[in-house]
Amino acid sequence: MKKEPLHEKTCSACSGTTPQLTEENKKTLLSELEGGWKILEGRKLEKTYRFLNFREALAFVNQVGALAEAEGHHPDLELSWGIVKIIFWTHKIGGLSESDFILAAKCDKIALS
Repeated sequence: MKKEPLHEKTCSACSGTTPQLTEENKKTLLSELEGGWKILEGRKLEKTYRFLNFREALAFVNQVGALAEAEGHHPDLELSWGIVKIIFWTHKIGGLSESDFILAAKCDKIALS
């Protein structure tokens, strides 16, 4: 049976009792993402996207914002001229959950479209 790509999954609600991903799970999920993502402090997922100008960067941020609202899982976003930095982590558990990687994959799909 073929494994479902991350970008086709839906985020699931996280409770404070949801366990953080193991190091092995993080590495496996990281390998399923487009390049450029890195794990910070063992508990955050970060990527910097580059665009030709501020308008394109802002349009990307707006699309990511709409996605985050629809999925109920919200990243930290940093916008500057032609650059967008995204940081995902599941605040309720103080670390990474599968939802962080699902949304990261969906951000990559937005950036490639």
